[in-house]
Amino acid sequence: MRRKGLRDRLVLVAALAAVLTAAALGAPASAQGPQRLVVYTYDSFAAGPAQAIKDGFEALHPGVEVVFIAPGSAGEALARVIAELAAGGTDADVLVGISDTQLPRAIDRGVFLKLDRSLLPNLAKVPAQLDFDDTGHVVPFDHGYVTIIYDSRVLSTDDLPQSLEELTDPRFRGKLIAIDPRTSSVGHAFLMWTIAEYGDPGYLQFWERLLPSLLTVTGGWSAAYSQYEAGEAPMMVSYSTDTAAGIYYADSDHSRILTPNGQAYQQIEAAGIVAGTDVPELAHRFLDYLLSEEVQSLIPTANWMFPVNAHTPVPDFFAEYAVIPDNPVRLDPRLIEENEQRWLREWARLITGQR
Repeated sequence: MRRKGLRDRLVLVAALAAVLTAAALGAPASAQGPQRLVVYTYDSFAAGPAQAIKDGFEALHPGVEVVFIAPGSAGEALARVIAELAAGGTDADVLVGISDTQLPRAIDRGVFLKLDRSLLPNLAKVPAQLDFDDTGHVVPFDHGYVTIIYDSRVLSTDDLPQSLEELTDPRFRGKLIAIDPRTSSVGHAFLMWTIAEYGDPGYLQFWERLLPSLLTVTGGWSAAYSQYEAGEAPMMVSYSTDTAAGIYYADSDHSRILTPNGQAYQQIEAAGIVAGTDVPELAHRFLDYLLSEEVQSLIPTANWMFPVNAHTPVPDFFAEYAVIPDNPVRLDPRLIEENEQRWLREWARLITGQR
């Protein structure tokens, strides 16, 4: 993920990302200067838990400087690493924020080193069902559920769609903000959900029916949330923790969670060490730190996801308002690996050809 709770915090994203990028692109450290660890991530992670993670890791490792760079959404961060590697090299040592649905593309492009899991003792605290990468290239650091959120001031309970299919009803014309699966892990997860629900090529027929209900398709979660909070549409593709975020930031529960047929798509976010890094041992230490209780305790209220470390408690209000669906959905990663690029091309042709 990923994301902030309210629009007034979203304005921090661009400014912080610019500062972090400027720091990374400044004068190189001298031989006597700090050892630098460059971490690429997505915009709202940079504006969320990144600073506390940087401070904590540097305190544990004197002489180390952690530099976060946020090119944009999770998909944009991955695309930048891929492009830089293809051009001859990247400054990135670690990539934080790749989702399980995006991993096949990254492995195919040679983005990650294979991990030495003996250097990751905190991984033993992660339940096996969340440690999804059987290729050994990444470790999970949080997880959540992508679904539909709605503004309860606009839509009553009786008005709500009870299934994905009901989203295509004419009464919802222009009422949903979707997110591009090519550039956003949130949008990618939603697309995978529709494929799991309708099959291939049935998902394309669903999206064709859904088109009239779409107000817009944004490039990332932050842009979508800004439009949603501005009242441009009463529904958007987002996370099942949004009610908890609203209560935390503004003591407001007007954003509610919709789980059609009890469903939402389970998204697991991961981190890995980028191929070509000069500091693989330090990068392993950083990944292990991400899995520590110290960092995992930040996840619920700084990244609005669920921690993966089973020893990490969550705040009471988060446990009450963050929704876990009755029927979580996940698509077989092997199926994604075999078909993802075709699915994205077909989806893009449909969206751009008819809008």
